Amino acid sequence: MSGQFPALYVSHGSPMLVLENSAAKDFLSGLGKQLGRPKAILVASAHFETDSPRLSADEWPDMIYDFGGFPRALYEMDYPAPGEPALADHAAQLLTKAGLPATTMKERGFDHGTWVPLKLLYPEADIPVVQLSVQPDAGAEHHVAMGRALAPLRDEGVLVMGSGSLTHNLAQLSRYGRDPDAQPPDWVTRFGDWANQRIAAGAVDDIAHYRERAPFARENHPSEEHYLPLPFAMGAAGESARGRRLHTSHQYGVLMMDAYAFD
Repeated sequence: MSGQFPALYVSHGSPMLVLENSAAKDFLSGLGKQLGRPKAILVASAHFETDSPRLSADEWPDMIYDFGGFPRALYEMDYPAPGEPALADHAAQLLTKAGLPATTMKERGFDHGTWVPLKLLYPEADIPVVQLSVQPDAGAEHHVAMGRALAPLRDEGVLVMGSGSLTHNLAQLSRYGRDPDAQPPDWVTRFGDWANQRIAAGAVDDIAHYRERAPFARENHPSEEHYLPLPFAMGAAGESARGRRLHTSHQYGVLMMDAYAFD
């Protein structure tokens, strides 16, 4: 692919995504080849939470294994991609200019919201990666604004991506016996259908105010960090953005693994 990349939203689900065979794993493993090679990647990760926008600015980020109780193989994985401090500085300036004061930080490794999907998308780990934090207390509309502020990066060959999960209620996992193939309940599928309809319609205001408008919003997102990369990605495609659903599947009953491209 040449020219501008779409803004992406991907669901990374459980870190087991990189070990277990699944439809989502197969999809992500082929997506990088479809997209082509970007100059750099900026990821808004659900697992990087701060009070105000922060961007990772290490030249060679370490790994963060921000989970517990998983197989040893996960803790031995590496994603040795370089960072790009200049891109982090540039993104911080764009955000600050848009009235969203942002800063860079060092010693912020790749969390699994970043390295899990990127290990499938671009396994060579040779493309510079910068992580952007989410601000769970600021709401979805704030994240649309962050995406719009960073939309110019797409004209510079940067792949702008949000990484979360379309639905994410871990407290309900025990009801499904941690079965990766458990069928999703109605309250999960209804939320996923609503999101798909509103994204396809370009209804960014609905996506930004999903808490009041979406069916079972709080059941699917008791906390918002895994949803917020979605309005961020939609914002990064500009004011008239519409989304295309690239993939839909589910894991463990309550995790919808949908992915969207915004042009």
